[in-house]
Amino acid sequence: MAQFPAPLTRPESEFVLEQIELGFERDGFGIWALETLGGETFLGLTGLSTVPFDAHFTPAVEVGWRLLPPAWGHGYATEAATAALAYGFNEANLEEIVSFTSTTNKRSIAVMERLNMQRDAAGDFLHPLIDRDHPLAPHVLYRLTVQEWAPPPH
Repeated sequence: MAQFPAPLTRPESEFVLEQIELGFERDGFGIWALETLGGETFLGLTGLSTVPFDAHFTPAVEVGWRLLPPAWGHGYATEAATAALAYGFNEANLEEIVSFTSTTNKRSIAVMERLNMQRDAAGDFLHPLIDRDHPLAPHVLYRLTVQEWAPPPH
């Protein structure tokens, strides 16, 4: 949660889990648990979700990831997000998928760029769920359309 204003409380975490489950029911897609092959080690979360706030680019579907620090730097986020994008474009028939993060989150920005997502600099925004004076409030916005979709080379 280094790129979030604060760790979630237990009730907040339970609410997020409920929202993930509702997303699967409502949208047919959602956030997946990310594990090593064989399911031996939990690495974090990845997947697709409907953006839960109003902004100039919503309604929209986001590809996102949250990995535990030991999983950073191994390509897991890119691999898992590629699978989520493939599902979104090929199975859920989405026309566009977005991703966004704090301007300070260089690791996630690098993942978005490896995914061939395009920066929409005019779309950068202050995250409406973060105090506008907080250093993590400024966010970059990346977009990818189904026409632009091409899985990154391995």
